Amino acid sequence: MADESTQSIVIDATPEEIAAVIGDFAAYPEWANGVKRAEVLETGADGRAAQVKFNIDQGPIKDEYVLAYDEWSPSRISWHLVKGQMQKSQEGSYALTPRGGSTEVTYTLSVQLVVPMIGLFRRKAEKMIMDTALKELKRRVENRVGHAG
Repeated sequence: MADESTQSIVIDATPEEIAAVIGDFAAYPEWANGVKRAEVLETGADGRAAQVKFNIDQGPIKDEYVLAYDEWSPSRISWHLVKGQMQKSQEGSYALTPRGGSTEVTYTLSVQLVVPMIGLFRRKAEKMIMDTALKELKRRVENRVGHAG
């Protein structure tokens, strides 16, 4: 991944519990900031989502895009952009590393927009997206598994 941003958070849950929340795409509008709809278009042989269409609306940012999930293991979930309106490319991953009774989630993201954006601003936007996504994921997982905190 060229020019990527990375951020981590510790969640009081197992990697499997976190992966279950990440894989419950239909529920994203309930907790993921700006996601109005997430629809599984295709599933893999393992029954997990292989391609998912997202509709987002975050004020000035409105987009519809499709992500393909390349890897889905207890320790890593990764994806890339298939098609988008505002994005030319997107590559991302969650690395799930057990830490005692908790899990460290490391989110790596690289986004290229159709409209060129200065690298500094793009990285700042990626970091803001990741920070929000990780905090929301933590809240959703811990509330779901009963470790609210």
